[in-house]
Amino acid sequence: MEIKVQRHVSQRLETTERAGRRKSAAETDVCKLEFGTCSAQGYYRKKTLKPEEQRDLVKYAIAEHELSERQACRAVNLNRGTYRYQASKTDDHEIEQELQQLSESQPRWGCRKMTDYLRNQGHHWNHKRIRRIYRGLALNLHRKPKKRLAARTALALGVPVQSNLTWSLDFMSDSLSNGRAIRTLNIIDDYNREALWIEVDHSLPAERVVRVLENLLLWRTAPKQIRMDNGPEFISKRLENWAKEKQIEMLHIQPGKPAQNAYIERFNRTFREDVLDAFLLRV
Repeated sequence: MEIKVQRHVSQRLETTERAGRRKSAAETDVCKLEFGTCSAQGYYRKKTLKPEEQRDLVKYAIAEHELSERQACRAVNLNRGTYRYQASKTDDHEIEQELQQLSESQPRWGCRKMTDYLRNQGHHWNHKRIRRIYRGLALNLHRKPKKRLAARTALALGVPVQSNLTWSLDFMSDSLSNGRAIRTLNIIDDYNREALWIEVDHSLPAERVVRVLENLLLWRTAPKQIRMDNGPEFISKRLENWAKEKQIEMLHIQPGKPAQNAYIERFNRTFREDVLDAFLLRV
């Protein structure tokens, strides 16, 4: 008799536990209903992320459906204090003055360095606030982008069969006795390594390079090719247009590959050791 009673009690407990864990179909649907999902009746509610959008919905409900503020906020699930909140504009005049003075006295300082300096001076402004004002004043340091070069292919350094077929150009730099910098434009013939011209000056822009080549063509035959590196004077439009006019092919070596212009590089070493380093240059 005792065994039968215990068995009935245990069966009743298991049945009660199973029934307690079960939920009705309607309750299950309600629990699974989330923002951005559809219910069994096809109701769809989009999740609102920003308070500005929720305020617009509350204003729309008040204006179009004649709801009270309490009812509209409850429908949109927005706190009434959040709906009534008015952002107060902060005065950034002092920060603007400090940043303007720093940009004038230290023109190479960026936003991060200015922020550290202002913190050391005792100002406790937020770094994000300083950056916002810094960008608003357009104090960003402008970085000069690297000029994109056309694809350069490696060309075999062949020996010309006669003179005035291929010339090589390159720049060298040195300084005078007073410390002022000078540049030299070296031009050689690849056939016999003859130095055709050495132009010396403090500045040698692309227009000056074209003038030197024009003087060379007065007493030399125009070459078919001119080999050079990718310096700003050699990739300029002025020199490119002049070469097209004279029907001369411009051979640009690959960046960082001076061995592809080995003839002029070998001449530069001799010119450096025997002339530039051997004598004291004066004005």
